[in-house]
Amino acid sequence: MTAGRTVVGLSRDWGTPEKYVSAVRHVLGGEIDLDPCSNKHSVVRAKIEYRLPLQDGLKESWNYKRIYVNPPYGSDKERGTRIRDWLGRCADAHEKFSAEVLALVPVATNTGHWKKYVWGVATSVAFLHDTRLKFLVDGRPSERGAPMSCAMVYWGTRPGLFQQTFAKHGAVVDVREVHAQIRTATRQLSSVRCAKEV
Repeated sequence: MTAGRTVVGLSRDWGTPEKYVSAVRHVLGGEIDLDPCSNKHSVVRAKIEYRLPLQDGLKESWNYKRIYVNPPYGSDKERGTRIRDWLGRCADAHEKFSAEVLALVPVATNTGHWKKYVWGVATSVAFLHDTRLKFLVDGRPSERGAPMSCAMVYWGTRPGLFQQTFAKHGAVVDVREVHAQIRTATRQLSSVRCAKEV
């Protein structure tokens, strides 16, 4: 994570705690091909790391099979980006490249980006027990927890492995059932609109 989190501190480099990196590696078969939001203190150690200011992870290729994303949680006013842009790239990488993607994001289930890129297309979500997750700040464990609850979102084809791995870290929900409910609700809404127009 390289930009946007200034709520808890002034650091721009908030890293993923090792226990979650290990879990991500397990789900991805031991290796992470791409970390598009890396920083010099990252413990992710992906094969390919994009780091600002030289490489903007939103503009570079995501054509990799195993991707882990700890995106900026706030707005990056300099680049005009928000977390929805990162979640969009996660969903897009899974759809276009059949990538297995995991993203550590704030729980914001009522937002448009969750409705569009998580509930509509992700495979599973682990709502983490660490409700005040302590990120690594400039490579060291933070003394203060995040001001929001976090979740690990998974776009992939192995929900059983994701569930088994992340069950010890949080409550895991298989959101494929939500996909069916969204489609049913959309069809029903469309039918109601058509009936009103007649």
